[in-house]
Amino acid sequence: MENNKLNSAPVFKAFSYIIVSLIAILCLLPFIVLISGSISDEGQVLAKGYSFLPRGFSLDAYAFIFRNPGEILSAYRVSVIVAVVGTVLSLLISTMAAYVMYRKEVKYRNKLAFFLFFTTLFSGGLAPYFIWVTSYLHLKNTLAVLILLPMFNVMYVLIMRSFIQGSVPEPLVESAKIDGAGDFRIFWQMVLPLSKPALASIGLFTILAYWNDWWTPMMFTDKEQYVPLQYMLYKMLSSMNMSAALAQHVSALEMPKETFKLAMTVIATGPVVILFPFLQQYFVKGITIGAVKG
Repeated sequence: MENNKLNSAPVFKAFSYIIVSLIAILCLLPFIVLISGSISDEGQVLAKGYSFLPRGFSLDAYAFIFRNPGEILSAYRVSVIVAVVGTVLSLLISTMAAYVMYRKEVKYRNKLAFFLFFTTLFSGGLAPYFIWVTSYLHLKNTLAVLILLPMFNVMYVLIMRSFIQGSVPEPLVESAKIDGAGDFRIFWQMVLPLSKPALASIGLFTILAYWNDWWTPMMFTDKEQYVPLQYMLYKMLSSMNMSAALAQHVSALEMPKETFKLAMTVIATGPVVILFPFLQQYFVKGITIGAVKG
């Protein structure tokens, strides 16, 4: 029986590698089509569709996007600043709120958790929200509005609380308090290091939300220096659609609509695709532990 198990182990391992490799290839194929289509000729794509290899190599779509390099660089700069600063602040505030609700000596911690969850069930309405942000907080046309509005997510706080409950034993915290450590030192030197998997997974979701956010700048910014990448590409696509509707005689070479969409996606998703492999090990662990402890 043991010999059969030993003999079957390499076969099972090889079979697992084959299955995982096939899944990886299937996940990679859309990106290949995406990149191939973005460097294809617009007329060839419209006539024959997409393929894994470029149809009539052309960089017209990228030339159209980068016709004003200063705008792209400015939008990238705004997106990077907002995503990095917003993610760091979001993780810090979410973890601090989760730590408060984790401590048993906090009298109303369960009521606080319910209050936070209750706020997710209702919305005050778009018009009052806009008036509050622009007229009372005076955040219109600032980087702060792009950072602060999407910063706090109740579900991430609850996930962090569940993770801390399963990863930071209460006796460990009590021992640190006996040794003279204050709450902030316990949080900074114990809770944060032990919460790296959850921080990485939630951080990835947060930075994706910031990076893909075009609604907030559309609502609260009308100055070019505060326009992030996603909203700038959205405006370019809207302008292209309007121009195509008003001037149907414009050639596809001057206005590469289909390949432009693909090139736009490549530019927008590139940094995120590069970032994901570095967070993958923490991402999987954080999600599984959070799910079990939740």
